Amino acid sequence: MPNLLPPLIVQATFGLAAAIIAEGSLSFLGLGVPPNTPTWGGMLNREARTFMSKSPWLALFPGLALSLAVFGFNMLGDALRDLLDPRLRTS
Repeated sequence: MPNLLPPLIVQATFGLAAAIIAEGSLSFLGLGVPPNTPTWGGMLNREARTFMSKSPWLALFPGLALSLAVFGFNMLGDALRDLLDPRLRTS
């Protein structure tokens, strides 16, 4: 069990980042959650595409939030991998 837990924790953080990307992509395409539920992909699809020429920040902020969330979870997984890898530990 001690050898199994660190890779599972790291894989969970990368899986969470992939789930965020999948939800955002499906919501952008209109195949995600219902339209009344606020999601980053839905914000990029509905509001941003309608007013893109007048208000470009309507696409910029949800896109940046989505990117930063995925980047943060990937960096968390990378840091946990470095922290929990027994080969990197010094004696």
